[in-house]
Amino acid sequence: MELKGKSALVTGAAMGIGRAIAERLAAEGAQVLLCDVVDDAGRQAVADIQAAGGHVAYLHLDVTDPQASMAAVAHAESLFGGLDVAVNNAGISGEFRKAAEHTPETWRQVIDINLSGVFYGVRAQVPALLRRGGGSIINISSILGQVGHVDLAPYVAAKHGVVGLTRTVALDYGRENVRCNAVGPAFIKTRLIDNVPEEGRRGLAELHALGRLGEVKEVAELVSFLASDRASFLTGNYYAADGGYLSR
Repeated sequence: MELKGKSALVTGAAMGIGRAIAERLAAEGAQVLLCDVVDDAGRQAVADIQAAGGHVAYLHLDVTDPQASMAAVAHAESLFGGLDVAVNNAGISGEFRKAAEHTPETWRQVIDINLSGVFYGVRAQVPALLRRGGGSIINISSILGQVGHVDLAPYVAAKHGVVGLTRTVALDYGRENVRCNAVGPAFIKTRLIDNVPEEGRRGLAELHALGRLGEVKEVAELVSFLASDRASFLTGNYYAADGGYLSR
């Protein structure tokens, strides 16, 4: 129960990695506000976590709306009396096209959610953390926040941007006890991977030094650690949850 007495907000929390993060934070004793645009799945996640004894709530949140991010933080403060931890996880992969074949619209959609959405979250979250005397922000980047990938220029650019934003926030607010770190998952078993044919999944697994895909709970464990006081001297860093992918 390392997070007992703390409150957290998680975006993109209805499914996949975001839901696993919310589950883990709640299991560690945190009060958690789950935010997403997939309302039915978000409410189901809340019901399941509550059934397991967690103290959680759900809020519809479009991370591309700066005012909605402000309202989400205000809602968390109203529910829980403050905010100690924020996890900016919401994101999309976007369309697979060669770089010059992306339209301004396909570029903007990915950047708006994956990068601007993180900035809007941080912009709303930092003042709330300062009101608590400090706290922890964890931004979910990707292994593609460190390397390139064919046909995913907007996604790669956004995830690199998340790492740069994370490091700058850490420098801006470290003296005020706000820590900010980025986590970069590799290929993780989620519904997106379920849609890949078995041969393709085997090929993805082989890209990792461990020879397998990651589990959502393995990413959640790292996020939970970074949210805790055990990580009190860690800020401005990028942590790859990648099974050795980046060692290639």
